[in-house]
Amino acid sequence: MDTLLIAVGAFVGYLIAYHTYGRFLSRKIFNLDAEANVPSVALRDDNDFVPTQRQVIFGHHFTSIAGTGPIVGPAIAVFWGWLPALLWVFFGSIFVGAVHDFGALIISIRNRGQTLGEVAGRLISPRARVLFLLVLFLALTVVLAIFGLVIAVIFKLYPSSVLSVWLSMPIAIGIGLWTRSKGHGLLIPSLMALVALYVAIYIGAYHLPIELSGIPMIGAADADGGFFNSVVVWTLVLLAYCAVASVLPVWLLLQPRDYVNSHQLLVALVLLGGGAIVAGASGEAVMSTSAPMIAEELPAGAPPIFPFLFITIACGACSGFHCLVSSGTSSKQVACEPDAQYVGYGAMLLEGGLAVLVILACCAGLGMGREVDGTRLVGNEAWASMYSSDGNWAQFGLGQKVGAFIEGGANFIGALGIPNDFGIAVIAVLVACFAATTLDSATRLQRYVIQELGEPLRIAPLKNKYVATAVAVLCGGIVALIPAPGKAPGSGGLILWPLFGATNQLLAGLALLVLTFYLWRRNKPIWFVVPPMVLMLIVPAWAMLYQVFMQWLPRAMDPQFSDEAWMNWILFGFGLAITALQIWMIVEAILTWSRAKGVLEELLPPLPERDAVASPGA
Repeated sequence: MDTLLIAVGAFVGYLIAYHTYGRFLSRKIFNLDAEANVPSVALRDDNDFVPTQRQVIFGHHFTSIAGTGPIVGPAIAVFWGWLPALLWVFFGSIFVGAVHDFGALIISIRNRGQTLGEVAGRLISPRARVLFLLVLFLALTVVLAIFGLVIAVIFKLYPSSVLSVWLSMPIAIGIGLWTRSKGHGLLIPSLMALVALYVAIYIGAYHLPIELSGIPMIGAADADGGFFNSVVVWTLVLLAYCAVASVLPVWLLLQPRDYVNSHQLLVALVLLGGGAIVAGASGEAVMSTSAPMIAEELPAGAPPIFPFLFITIACGACSGFHCLVSSGTSSKQVACEPDAQYVGYGAMLLEGGLAVLVILACCAGLGMGREVDGTRLVGNEAWASMYSSDGNWAQFGLGQKVGAFIEGGANFIGALGIPNDFGIAVIAVLVACFAATTLDSATRLQRYVIQELGEPLRIAPLKNKYVATAVAVLCGGIVALIPAPGKAPGSGGLILWPLFGATNQLLAGLALLVLTFYLWRRNKPIWFVVPPMVLMLIVPAWAMLYQVFMQWLPRAMDPQFSDEAWMNWILFGFGLAITALQIWMIVEAILTWSRAKGVLEELLPPLPERDAVASPGA
């Protein structure tokens, strides 16, 4: 029964928050104007700037910000206990994450679709612009490496997901071409594509799982840790795909694919939510007997809950990556300002709802049972079999993080009478499709960042979108494909993974800092944004410095870990550099603060009369 109450209570709470706090921000703080000229109209080029129906842009925005973030983060964090994770997800998404996403979207819309890094140069200082863009570049490099690795691992562990994930790409392009030429809406073809997707899931689950290990050369590499193993091959294919996808017009692939994915998500949410309700009402899924509310014993080497809970769960509560999507792609497609609440605030709340379901699946769902060495375990034993990792936190790998949600989610779906094999395929495809969306959106965003860096760094070729895309893919690929210590090639993304959580949340803090300056210059209230900003500046910095000086530096200097010394030195250097960039930007903000109140930032250069957009005073 507790599972049922949590699920229903969370979604009702999100609905109330959207229609109260979200409406307050829209009307009283940001003063959204339906008549304002927006970048998608003023700068329309039918490639990046395209006015779009809010349902379609919602689908793109949500699937881009979600990815595997609200899945992997909560799936890790419940080892501290499900209550702290649940509280941070629920309240964080309402008062921190949704404010962050919504604010970033509005600032970008009112600054011709520029990224927050570009806008920071006028709101704070020119140096802040370069500092912010460098942080964005480092963060997105890690995102490209990690999300490519996540999808590759899913393809290897769940070959039943491969067919439907790749089939969705040509279907989306076909929908884009058809709707563009005929002038029809996306809804009907998207629903038809969704049916085709589930048919492909069935075929992949029961008739055509695609396993690269069956190819002799790749199978041999999987066995002996060679370079061309399954993960490396899938990563190379995925990077080639996202390089092409990120330069295509948004109407051709990005919008129809993400719209289909949003419908796929809604189906999955109905199945997961319905399964959780049925299993909770019947007593099959019980949080209190499946996992500890607050863990009393932690695996060896596990980090402390504070401050690490707040960087482990990012996308489900607050994530700096979201400001990139808001100010990178979504702001260039929003057709009118009032749509921003639906897209920016609403999508974050739905992501919080997904994270709640992940927590339930990884605890109550997993407690419904799992097979371990031929023995079926239930309750706390089933949960402990996934999360104990033989008492060693370091052994809790990527496969387990994703697998906890996939297996627990399949158990929820099974409560509705759906076979376990098909349920596993449905959830695996959901995770892989979301990660693929984030991967090519991140490539497009990295291209924008590199192009914007071209001017202050005075490297003219970087302003070319194809050169910028090549640099983005090359940097992400290098990080992803190098071998981590003791690991096979294709595990390089895991080297910088410990940096991602803190870097991502530091980015959220900097985005909230930019939002604070935007409001401060307009004499707007800032009481609602300062506490989240302080939280997201201090806590991630605390976590980063803890890792730098308590983990990476001691291990780099310890002869016992000599085989990992180079990796720990890399983490130490990157962590210190990112922290220094953040501190430098905060100093720039402090120096500007006293003379910024009520003083609007420098105007953007004027556009021709027909292209005029809202002024900074809007």
